[in-house]
Amino acid sequence: MADATDLGFFSLLARQPSLAAAAQALGVTPPAVSRRLAALEKRLGVRLLNRTTRRLSLTPEGESYLEDGEQILRDIERLERSLTESRDTPRGLLRINAGFGFGRRHLGPLISDFVRSYPEVDVVLHLSDRALDLTEHALDIGIRFGPPPDARILARKIAANRRLLCAAPAYLAERGRPAEPRDLQGHSCIVIRESTAAFNNWQLADGKQQVMIKVRSPLAVNHGEIAVDWALAGHGIVLRSEWDIAGYLRSGELVRVLEPWVGSAADIHAIYPQRHQLSAKVRIFIDFLAERFAAYRADDTSRPASW
Repeated sequence: MADATDLGFFSLLARQPSLAAAAQALGVTPPAVSRRLAALEKRLGVRLLNRTTRRLSLTPEGESYLEDGEQILRDIERLERSLTESRDTPRGLLRINAGFGFGRRHLGPLISDFVRSYPEVDVVLHLSDRALDLTEHALDIGIRFGPPPDARILARKIAANRRLLCAAPAYLAERGRPAEPRDLQGHSCIVIRESTAAFNNWQLADGKQQVMIKVRSPLAVNHGEIAVDWALAGHGIVLRSEWDIAGYLRSGELVRVLEPWVGSAADIHAIYPQRHQLSAKVRIFIDFLAERFAAYRADDTSRPASW
């Protein structure tokens, strides 16, 4: 089997007038060059060079080995150059997975801007109600909420995010406001079935303590935007990510309840397999995401108006 180091050695050797000249070019002794050439010929089972005390000449087998070997070296150089360029210049197919609501509202417009800036990248956005395994589904990037799911997966925080409890003013006027988390058990709660976990168990924290509340859920759905629509219609209290309800809280169409209680950790991360760590299309897209959402990463109570 051809070895690139042997090919490179023989290419240099064949273009030198003598073993001594080759040794000088390689920075080794003439006997070292002679031993390496002998070992190469022994491995190949053919004589590659005729050598005398004054000059070297190629055998027919040596001419073939030199010609084909240098073609192989050029192919390797071209391959490495293309890989280096792909590391520096984003191109090719980029496959992204995200949830329906966040994907439609935020990623869709962002990808539209991204491909205008990087026209050599083709993007497939796969929206799903459950997070997909990146390796199993041949995906490059996943957008996830909460702590990264797997230590073998690289993750970058894109935006700070909280899960907030809220309801429509009409619902609160009719049913009253909960004063503490356990009061939720006496309210109609709209739940979102996003994973295999018990969907009507809400984990809440106020910065000092955590509680788990099992809520009554006359309405349940696997699509967060529908849950928000039901809350807007006055059907109950919803626990929803801030990116989806911030506009309604500002307009007063929804009202936050049980402040400062919030749901489980919901910061937004871009995750990607370690094999993509040096991929330009992945790296630059995540940089693009981070820049777009830079204003959302501050861990304070203020949020940009676009949320």
